[in-house]
Amino acid sequence: MSGLPCADNLLLVADSYKISHHLQYPPNTTRVYSYFESRGGQFQETCFFGLQYILKRWLVGQVVTQAKIDEAAELYQLHFGSDAVFNRQGWEYILQEHNGHLPIEIKAVPEGTVLPVKNVLFTVENTDPKCYWLTNFLETLLVQAWYPMTVATNSREHKKILQAYLNATADNADGLAFKLHDFGFRGVSSVESAAIGGAAHLVNFLGTDTIAGVVLARDYYGCPIAGFSIPASEHSTMTSWTRQGEAAAMRNMLERFPTGLVACVSDSYDIWNACENLWGRELKDLVMSRGETNSTLVIRPDSGDPPTVVVRCLELLGQAFGVSINSKGYKMLPPYVRVIQGDGIGLQSLGEILHHMAANGWSADNVAFGSGGSLLQKHNRDTQKCAYKCSFAEVDGEQRDVYKDPVTDPGKKSKRGRLTLRRGDAGDWTTVTEGQGTPDSDELVVVFRDGCLVQEYTMDEVRERAKILDGNGGYMEEIPAPKLETVKSILSETPRVRTSSNRSVIPV
Repeated sequence: MSGLPCADNLLLVADSYKISHHLQYPPNTTRVYSYFESRGGQFQETCFFGLQYILKRWLVGQVVTQAKIDEAAELYQLHFGSDAVFNRQGWEYILQEHNGHLPIEIKAVPEGTVLPVKNVLFTVENTDPKCYWLTNFLETLLVQAWYPMTVATNSREHKKILQAYLNATADNADGLAFKLHDFGFRGVSSVESAAIGGAAHLVNFLGTDTIAGVVLARDYYGCPIAGFSIPASEHSTMTSWTRQGEAAAMRNMLERFPTGLVACVSDSYDIWNACENLWGRELKDLVMSRGETNSTLVIRPDSGDPPTVVVRCLELLGQAFGVSINSKGYKMLPPYVRVIQGDGIGLQSLGEILHHMAANGWSADNVAFGSGGSLLQKHNRDTQKCAYKCSFAEVDGEQRDVYKDPVTDPGKKSKRGRLTLRRGDAGDWTTVTEGQGTPDSDELVVVFRDGCLVQEYTMDEVRERAKILDGNGGYMEEIPAPKLETVKSILSETPRVRTSSNRSVIPV
């Protein structure tokens, strides 16, 4: 056997204590109903995504076979030191009576939906009374929806900030979808994490270097190509030319990729010298010539204090190539040169950089950002306090609303009874508990039943639901007025010149 023992065996995808739970329910239990929610956390709303991957990867079709049952029985006998813990009879019943298909129904909010925390996101219950134990056996696997959901939510919060600053400082927000690039592949815990998190980021943006996320979106969400990238250098491809050859390395980038977008890391030795003298003087004509083909050089600093470094790079490039003033009164570099900041980017630093840029008169449209660990890895289940709890059971014909309410932590109080998710006319969301809701007003949709995927979503549908509808980006921090006194003085005293794209610029 190669690979992990649980690589294709659902019976092994559970916490150890789950294996004994079939023996712990009250006698004559016939139904267990559980739900998943975000109980709060870092963000006040959640962008739901990723359950479909879990369902298609693990639960669809014949997932129980005799070989898998035998494998699980052997492992659990060794694990527990007993044959009495593993529910061989229950799994063989599923194999014989359901041909290995899981007698479970899952209802979920449509993927891409954005709703406040503390609302039900999906429910799970058995459809065969003899398989009551299966509902919560699946908790271990299904709770892992916390990860794509949290990444999608975090990515969307970045998008709010970017949209707010583009609305305030740019002529338009047309480039928003490419303003946050996923640099996280190498920084996550596994290739599968990269795929799941990378696809979650692509709910909100189109730029990525995490190819695994593109593949997952293709294979599980029907999107032939969900993300895009450009040729770009790394330090090895620059420093192998030696310090004396740095300009030659930069020239090579421009000549190897003469059209389109190309990104070049420029802080191998001295980012200020790179912007002012190498790009701004020695290679200036070659950089400017890219404007003739609507091509762009993207300069990447990769060290130092991000707000300080980004603004100083913009100032040096502005002195070298000139600037124009857009309709909002903010400075713009010529379209053939831009900056990408990919070091140290998270929610806080992103806001700080954009705030510092705006305070110094620079439009957010001059810069794109790349994020790695903060985008895909610096999260856990408690980031959004995700939990899966039983709220209803049927025992000996009696229907029971069940819940937990720990005196030591009221925040962990769980919901009671069957749940429905209602959306009001004003777009507000409410979880109706204790079976008081009505099916015709329930926003939860049956997505899985008895081994079959009942409802499938495309990436386009997910993206449409996840759109930011607030014209201000939902970002409340005040955006500073630009410091344009010096620029305005230059404009009043200096004749305008034209770039190849007919944009007015301040000459060097």
